[in-house]
Amino acid sequence: MNKLPKVYANNIDKKLNNNSYFYASDDGKNNVILNKPDVVKKINEIFSSPNYIYRANVVIKLNDGEIEKKIIGKNKDYLITIDNELISIDSIKDINLK
Repeated sequence: MNKLPKVYANNIDKKLNNNSYFYASDDGKNNVILNKPDVVKKINEIFSSPNYIYRANVVIKLNDGEIEKKIIGKNKDYLITIDNELISIDSIKDINLK
């Protein structure tokens, strides 16, 4: 095998601080925001639960507030309510059974 050239490694003469600093505050509300795979997982758990027969009463946290709906189904991008409304899964922050 051919002899490879050496790689230059610079000396580090200072203290490194690669940690990100952040501020967290608790305003008394439970504001847990889930990412999309977690929301889809929770929706699938609702539809596969033994308590779900035809519809499920849920509380949905959206970008612009919180609503209570009865959901009867879903497709790839939307939840379908009993009132024939479509709720975009992308706009859902969290979903819980009522």
